[in-house]
Amino acid sequence: MSARQDHPFPGQAAQPQDRPVRAPGVVPPGQWLGLLGGGQLGRMFCHAAQSLGYRVAVLDPADDCPAGAVADLHLRAAYDDESALARLAERCAAVTTEFENVPAASLEFLAGRCQVSPDARAVGIAQDRIAEKTFIASLGVPVAPHLAVRSGADLQAAPASLYPGILKAARLGYDGKGQARVAGPAEAQAAFESFGGVPCVLEARLPLAFEISVVVARGFDGAAVTYPVAENVHRDGILAISTVPAPSAPDALGRRAAAAALDIAAGLDYHGVLCVEFFALDGGRLVVNEIAPRPHNSGHYSIDACATSQFEQQARAMAGMPLGSPALLAPAVMLNILGDAWFAGGRQAEPRWRDVLAVPSAKLHLYGKTEARRARKMGHVTCLGATAAEAGEAAAQAAAALGIAL
Repeated sequence: MSARQDHPFPGQAAQPQDRPVRAPGVVPPGQWLGLLGGGQLGRMFCHAAQSLGYRVAVLDPADDCPAGAVADLHLRAAYDDESALARLAERCAAVTTEFENVPAASLEFLAGRCQVSPDARAVGIAQDRIAEKTFIASLGVPVAPHLAVRSGADLQAAPASLYPGILKAARLGYDGKGQARVAGPAEAQAAFESFGGVPCVLEARLPLAFEISVVVARGFDGAAVTYPVAENVHRDGILAISTVPAPSAPDALGRRAAAAALDIAAGLDYHGVLCVEFFALDGGRLVVNEIAPRPHNSGHYSIDACATSQFEQQARAMAGMPLGSPALLAPAVMLNILGDAWFAGGRQAEPRWRDVLAVPSAKLHLYGKTEARRARKMGHVTCLGATAAEAGEAAAQAAAALGIAL
């Protein structure tokens, strides 16, 4: 993994690259910004962009999406509806996305009419695990041992070193969906068939010490900043807890993670906010798990704990504005609130919000979803502290009120 000395410490800025970069138009506050996708990431983007003085138009097919409820305009249409895309581009000087599965063709269509970030190439790579791993490895950044699986014959030829492994659908998988743990070839074949025989990646399961992520913001001018490293705990494939600063990550490992994330962003010529997830292995080794071409769940702490949130950074980058400081103002622990919290007592009931808000440093964010379902992301709460220990104590109190295990 690259450990170039010209990369910054986490939370500091990288200088623009020497190679030529595109000079975008600057979109001043008061104008419209466009967003493909109406989920909770889009909702938080709307709040951040509106606080800067922008108006936001959201394109999403759902009538009651979280972002549509707070946007200045909600275009209810499919992501490949050219008429709606044209309306979005006509109104908005710049457009971004809040999820990676938007059709790349839609981004290409918009790019001919307005400023688009990230571009279709970068999103297309992140949409496909095979392309993603191939690209990252081409930069000299380590990824887990893996095999591209496009047929049963590929599985039959898989080396024994990839077992036990995880079979992952190459496209459309998130929050543990489209993934299966497999002990050997028979289980892998069964999982492949259960996925419908779509292209997959067979990835060796590694001896994880812990998991971390780095959020990067990169402007059209090549300037980039990295947020402090977050240490993440997943349950059933869904992020449960993010802690910043990462308690298990030594400073040197954090610097290497930030350097690798910046390498990936530069290699993609990426514009916008990007998250890189890492597996930390025994012996201080790091491998990239995956990238997300958008703000990320593990960066939600930045809303309350950083000088500039990842969502404000997204608005700044797409508008051609200078990036803000990602500096951490206070240690933080973020807890995801899933629909399970509505069933914590064995029967469906509203969570004890009063008890959550009785924790003085708890910052509650609910996403405006009307139906609570198990494993559905309904909100998050970030607990701050003067020290990491204080943030952890506050998170423990909030977790107890929500019935969340720490």
